[in-house]
Amino acid sequence: MSHNKIIVTIALAVTLNISKAHNMETVKHEAGNHNPEALFPGNLSGIAATDPELAAAFDNFVSGEVIPCGDLDNRTRLMAILASTIACQAPCEYRMMLGAALDAGITPVEAKEILYQAVPYVGISKVSAFIHATNEIFTGRGIALPLEGQSTTSPETRFERGLAVQKEIFGDRIENNYRNSPENQLHIQRYLSANCFGDYVARGGLDLKTREMLTFSMLLSLGGCESQLKGHIQGNVNMGNDKDFLLAVVTQLIPYVGYPRALNAIACLNEVIPE
Repeated sequence: MSHNKIIVTIALAVTLNISKAHNMETVKHEAGNHNPEALFPGNLSGIAATDPELAAAFDNFVSGEVIPCGDLDNRTRLMAILASTIACQAPCEYRMMLGAALDAGITPVEAKEILYQAVPYVGISKVSAFIHATNEIFTGRGIALPLEGQSTTSPETRFERGLAVQKEIFGDRIENNYRNSPENQLHIQRYLSANCFGDYVARGGLDLKTREMLTFSMLLSLGGCESQLKGHIQGNVNMGNDKDFLLAVVTQLIPYVGYPRALNAIACLNEVIPE
């Protein structure tokens, strides 16, 4: 067994604990989007022997109720979970999910861009360990590093390009933010344009629609970011991610973030996009 597979197996045993044998006996799903085996191929629960009731309850909920709910494809589901595990600071879960994501066809560039997208929203102090874990997994799979660069800006263009991306996502709100910012806080608006959006969101490898979904997943997983979450709910809608889609993302993240943060996210959804 390769080093990478050992890591993934250990991570699964400690965290997600998908019981293949139990699931295959109790829950049958069609192949594709609603098939837990497509997400977690060949994995056996690591705690079924010591905590069989917990393993059964978790496995039945994820496989029998969460995965079949909504219309997210496996790639989108796994991207959202990867973003969430970074924000939740769950490295063991992240390692296992990254292996599943690569097996599901998410490219190394896409996986790295999820990490880079996390830097301005989660902070480099929390993301750096996941970058090292990703590099280790990539190396174990024979993926050459560094990957092809995805930056679309230079020191001279990052502000204008970032501002343009902000306006593409959020529209006139950005001009209002600049106009209404106190003078002693205007530098934060410039940082958002040049750094957050110019250095990171404007990168290649993922489109803006996907990046807004990832940001939504990170902010709801962080908790305490409801003001920003509501802004990015509108950004998602502007990019074509409607309420049903975002509700499906929240649903898929419930097992990983818990109900309080999921319910907060739903409250924000209902405020921004009333029923």
